Formats: sequence, C-alpha cells, structure tokens
Amino acid sequence: MSQKQEPKKPADPELQNEGEGSRSATRRYDKGAEQAAKNPEHVKKAAEKAAEALQGPDGQALREAEERGKKHEHR
Repeated sequence: MSQKQEPKKPADPELQNEGEGSRSATRRYDKGAEQAAKNPEHVKKAAEKAAEALQGPDGQALREAEERGKKHEHR
C-alpha cells in the first residue's frame, strides 16, 4: 500500500493560504496604511499628486466620481 503524502505547508504562517478574508493580509495593509498616514511628507506628496490629477485631463471624471461616491451612487 502506498501512503498519501501530506501537502507541504510554508514554514512561515504569514505565507499560508487563509482563504477569503485573509487576516494577516489585512494586518499588513492596515499597518502600511497607518504608517503612510502618519508620514507628513507622504501625505503632502499624495495631496499634491491628487491636486495635479484634478487639473489634468481626467479632472472632470474624477470630480464626477467623487460626487457619485458622496451620493453612494455606484455604477
């Protein structure tokens, strides 16, 4: 009789497949978002980039999307 081999699991629990709603991925994302928000230089650069985008060729579409979002109107 042959024995079934168990599938190899990654040694690092962070690399294991957790399925939909991965808690470890959520923790990593939240930590990165928090660090970015606490970095004044990052926030300043992001605000400048957003202001430039509003002045560019996509500005009207961005403003319309913002208004739809404020109304909870999703297409």
